[in-house]
Amino acid sequence: MLEPFRVHVPDSVLTDLDARLAATRWPDELPGAGRDYGIPLARVRSLAQYWRGSYDWRAQEAQLNEIPQYLAEIDGQRVHFWHVRSPRTDALPLLLTHGWPGSVVEFLDVLPLLTERFHVVVPAIPGFGFSGPTRRRGWDTRRVARAWVELMHGLGYRRYGVQGGDWGAAISRLVAELAPDDVVGVHLNYLPTPATEAQLRTLPEPDRARAEHTSGFVTRRPASQLVHAQQPQTLAYALTDSPTGLLAWLAEPFDGWTDPDSAVPDDRLLTNVMLYWATGTTSSSARLYKESAGVAPPPSCPVPLGVAVFAHDLNLPARSLAEQRFDVVHWAEHDEGGHFAAMEVPALFARDVTAFFDAVT
Repeated sequence: MLEPFRVHVPDSVLTDLDARLAATRWPDELPGAGRDYGIPLARVRSLAQYWRGSYDWRAQEAQLNEIPQYLAEIDGQRVHFWHVRSPRTDALPLLLTHGWPGSVVEFLDVLPLLTERFHVVVPAIPGFGFSGPTRRRGWDTRRVARAWVELMHGLGYRRYGVQGGDWGAAISRLVAELAPDDVVGVHLNYLPTPATEAQLRTLPEPDRARAEHTSGFVTRRPASQLVHAQQPQTLAYALTDSPTGLLAWLAEPFDGWTDPDSAVPDDRLLTNVMLYWATGTTSSSARLYKESAGVAPPPSCPVPLGVAVFAHDLNLPARSLAEQRFDVVHWAEHDEGGHFAAMEVPALFARDVTAFFDAVT
């Protein structure tokens, strides 16, 4: 059974947040350190001052509440999701899945663009945002994908598209694997393509450079991924207690994984942070890394695949490798945008998604 939902963070939570921000104990910083040691002190101070002084959560909350949203219980877990129907009678349902350090806020600016063509469903991954903390072990990407299939069936959708980046990319591919007769296509804006030594010797440029970068990413992966995969509970004490600590932890990838020319606005960044702070989901969102460590991504995809490559992403896929494994029917290289493309370049993102599903339906 679906329950209509409205966002409302109690005044007591906002009062406590203000007091904690005011009482921040700031660390030192080496002169001229820049970003060599992590996110700079000046950047976090500026964001924290804006969060406390000028950022208007109630205005953001009102904007979120303009979106039809619901709660469902699936596999014993609360799932919060947006469900925005298109005015078109022939609209294709489209399931969008976010990643970390994102949330459903990633898709806030593309909603009005995509609903011109699609009935849009945007769930919060269990453990994130208003889906609330997970209460049991085992909420890995495959279990999330099973929940998404159940959600779409519960909404009456037996033919739909899926889209995702970051964790959403892995979950979207698993949804297609679990429900190949329902999913008409998978659109991704993140697709690592590692290569064997033998493959590297035969790849053309720039695919070779991209594959080498992806293959070496395991040894250069962000610290957040390593800590989440090994000790998410230990980290959670600091980030659940300190809003400034949480802000720094989430803002660093938003600053570092984006196109400098299309940075995520601070209001959007802080609204995203608020969905972690206000719901107490810092720990449970990080657990997804540890829970999913043993889940291998599907080696192939049983439905047509579309790939949007945004030039400033963490990893850029090699097309020749992707085409060896997948039925790639759409491939687009974009000079702008990065890891959070739906937030950075929403119009470009929406056009790419629409072009793919126009081609496969």
